[in-house]
Amino acid sequence: MLYDAYELQRSWLASASAMANVGAGLLNNPANPFAYFGGGPVLASALEVFAHAAAPRGKPAFGLDRTTIDGRDVAVHEEIVARKPFGQLKRFVREGVEGGPKLMIVAPMSGHYATLLRGTVERMLPFADVYITDWRDAKLVPMAEGRFDLDDYIDYVIAFLEEIGPGGHVLAVCQPSVPCLAAAAVMNADNNPCRPKTLTMMGGPIDTREAPTAVNLAATERPHAWFEQNAIATVPMTYPGAGRQVYPGFLQLAGFMSMNLGNHLMSHWEMFKHLVQGDDESADQTKDFYDEYLSVCDMTAEFYLQTVDLVFQTHALPDGTMTHRGKRVDLGAITDVAILAIEGERDDISGIGQTRAALKLTPNLPEAMKHYHLAAGAGHYGIFNGSKWRTRIAPVLEDWITKFDGAEARKA
Repeated sequence: MLYDAYELQRSWLASASAMANVGAGLLNNPANPFAYFGGGPVLASALEVFAHAAAPRGKPAFGLDRTTIDGRDVAVHEEIVARKPFGQLKRFVREGVEGGPKLMIVAPMSGHYATLLRGTVERMLPFADVYITDWRDAKLVPMAEGRFDLDDYIDYVIAFLEEIGPGGHVLAVCQPSVPCLAAAAVMNADNNPCRPKTLTMMGGPIDTREAPTAVNLAATERPHAWFEQNAIATVPMTYPGAGRQVYPGFLQLAGFMSMNLGNHLMSHWEMFKHLVQGDDESADQTKDFYDEYLSVCDMTAEFYLQTVDLVFQTHALPDGTMTHRGKRVDLGAITDVAILAIEGERDDISGIGQTRAALKLTPNLPEAMKHYHLAAGAGHYGIFNGSKWRTRIAPVLEDWITKFDGAEARKA
C-alpha cells in the first residue's frame, strides 16, 4: 500500500508539474504583456519552482564527454565492461590516452544513482583510467534474478576488480567503505592477484560507535523488527521488479530531506528570488543540484536490512564477527593494500573517527601503508564534490595512488 500511495501521489504531482510548467511558459512569453509588469514575473517564477520540484525524474546521465589532460582537450566516452543483474561496471574511456592508474570508484547503494559522483569522476579523469560501479534500481530487476545482499555486494566488488585486472585502485565513497574493506580482506586472504594496490575510503561507516551522528542514532534507537515492518515495501505491478521487497528510494530521500529541511526550503526560496530577478544562471545551478538529488532508486530489502543490522546495530566488521559466504572476514589478513581514510570535519552523516577506525582494525598492515586525512570545513557531500574536493582532497588521493601505483608487482 505504501508504494501504491506514493505512485498515486507521483502521478498527480507529474500532472500538476506539467500544468505549472505550461503556466510559467505562458507568463514568461515575450508576447504576453503580463511578462513585464504586475505580478506576472513573480507568479511565473513561483510556478517554475513548483514545476521543477514536482517533476518526475529518471536516471540522470553522467554527461562527461570531454576532459583536459596536460592542457590538451580529450574526448571521453562511456563503455560497459561488465554487466550483472544488480549493477554494471562502467569505464570512462579517454580517447587516445593510454596508461594511468586504474581507479575503480565504488558508488554508494543508498538511494541515489552513481551519477551523484559525477564531480568525483570528472575530477579524477585527467589523472586516472576511471571505472565506476553503476548500481541498478532494484524495482527494475525482475524477481527471476534472485536476491542481492551484503555478500553479493562484496562478490560484485571482487568480480569488478578481477575484470579490471591486477594493479587497480579503489575509491569507496561513504556506504561502500564497509563492503570494500571486507572485499580487500577476502582478496588478501585468498592471495587474489587482482586485489587493489590502494583502498581509499571517504566518509564511510566503518565503526559507527565513533562520534555517532543523527543517522547512526536513527538506526539504533529502534529494534530491527521496526525497520522490517515500516521501511520495506513491495514493488508495484507496473515495474519489471514487481513483487520484490525493497527499501524505496523515496523513503531514503524523505529521511535526508527532513534532516536539513530548512536548508532545502531556503535553497528553493533563493532559486525563486533568482528567477524573479532574471538571474537564470544562478537558478539553473540550484536546479542542476536538485535534478540529481531528487533522482532516487530503490535497494533490495535484504541488503538494506543487513546493512542496518551489521553496520549500525551490531558493528559486525569492527567487532570481528562479520562473515562472507559463511567465513569470518578477517581484517588482519590485509597486509599489502594501502589504506587512505578521508573524513570531513563537518560531516553530519559519518562522524569523525568512523572511517579512521579502519586504520586501527588492520593490525598487520604496515604503518607506512596507512594514512589519514581530515578535510577542514568539508561536510559529507563536500568530501567528494565541490571546490574542497577538487582543490584540497583529490590531490591527497592522487599522491596516495601515485605512491603505490608503481610498486613492484605482487606474487600471486
